[in-house]
Amino acid sequence: MEKYFMSLATIYSLMGTLITINTLLALVTIFRKPRSIASIFAWSMFLFFLPGVGFLGYLFLGRGLDRTTTNRFEEENKYNLSILAQRVRENNEKFEPKEMAPHERLLKRYFNNMERTPLCRGNKVNFYLNGEDKFSALFDDIKNAKDNIHVEYYAFFNDKIGTAFRDHLIEKAKEGVEVRVVYDPWGGKTRKDFFKPLEEAGGKVTAFITSRNTLTKTRLNYHLHRKIVVIDGQIGWTGGFNVGDQYIYNSKKFGFWRDTHGRIVGTAAFGLQETFIRDWNVSVRDPNDKLEREDSYFVVPEEEGNIDIQIVANGPESDNKTLRTGFIKMIMDAEDYIWLQSPYLIPDDSMITALVAAANSGVDVRIMIPNMPDHPFIFRATQYYANYLHKHGVKIYNYTNGFIHSKTLVMDGKLGVFGTTNQDIRSYELNFEISAFCYDETVAKEMSRTFEGDLRNSKLLTDEEISQQSTWLKIKQNFSRLLSPIL
Repeated sequence: MEKYFMSLATIYSLMGTLITINTLLALVTIFRKPRSIASIFAWSMFLFFLPGVGFLGYLFLGRGLDRTTTNRFEEENKYNLSILAQRVRENNEKFEPKEMAPHERLLKRYFNNMERTPLCRGNKVNFYLNGEDKFSALFDDIKNAKDNIHVEYYAFFNDKIGTAFRDHLIEKAKEGVEVRVVYDPWGGKTRKDFFKPLEEAGGKVTAFITSRNTLTKTRLNYHLHRKIVVIDGQIGWTGGFNVGDQYIYNSKKFGFWRDTHGRIVGTAAFGLQETFIRDWNVSVRDPNDKLEREDSYFVVPEEEGNIDIQIVANGPESDNKTLRTGFIKMIMDAEDYIWLQSPYLIPDDSMITALVAAANSGVDVRIMIPNMPDHPFIFRATQYYANYLHKHGVKIYNYTNGFIHSKTLVMDGKLGVFGTTNQDIRSYELNFEISAFCYDETVAKEMSRTFEGDLRNSKLLTDEEISQQSTWLKIKQNFSRLLSPIL
């Protein structure tokens, strides 16, 4: 019996030692990097209540980018963004000065100061709201490419559409067109051998830098979420669609996939191109594979439009939450309405404050989200924030005609945004994102009409619906909300 109690005492002593070590490690690791109070609280819960497991989770999911990666981005940004600005400035001088509202000038200046991204004048934009139309038009552009095709996607699935996309690229590579692809292996669980036929045809392929040596670097939480295609240096594509069957064929899980993708013709494609080149150069292993900013990558089209666009790319290599702050500026500057679409709604405190302040100021604030889960935890967290914002005057609409994956904002029928950025903390802080800010009433009004059309396939969240949610559902929502800063 005495030996039994001694063994118990030994076990308790070891447990106490482990808990003490875990606590010290938790405190050191959490406070090494500046982070929000919400993030500190979430990681503290994770670390303290799951000793050992929590620390391993933090090791792989909670640490900042390694210094080698951030250095690569800093080196790429050092000189080349000024070259981009010069190219755009030379073309902008052809156009008559255009009057901008004060808040538009400030937003433009903010992006230029923070990311050195210029306002690009004289563009055309076409929107694609379903996968069939988007891929049909994109494949036509690829078929007509003459010089270079640059592709960058988060999810590139090995299925019918993914294979068709790859095979179109193979055909162009065989014709002598320069074809390059950057992809995130985590997005579509894509294996490198999927692209082997493209490489054999002369194309170049690289996985994004954050997917390299993830186990030895112990960083799994940073992803390339951008979707970019640039063709012949003058046609650019970006938006919410990834590459896969579920985005074009009605799947059993999601049904119709509603998204927004934009085709840009003009110098705004230069911003997409610069982002691609930067992501390519930081990702390739061999320095000889790096790209120079050749003239053939930045071509002014013969027929230009009249739309002013700023392409804004942001990611965790910088402490600037530029895209999130830009959204907040739009929300706070809105006078009539601000309408948002996002598949995930996990805003941080500053975004919540802006949305509630706008709604309480008489601005028509509407947010459209899915009515079905994509990821269970994220969906429950989205429900929590939807309920909270509804109670504070924001109109929440649940899209019922399938799954809405669109990432858009439209303000007062004057300024519209589309791209890859969700309204969640992951997009604000962890993902590499890109969005197009269109300072144009024609574009903004078209986006407003699209939103109004989607309202016919949506239902407004009501007090009655929230009151009917079960206690168990609310527990799941609150638990997911507590973990939302690290989802």
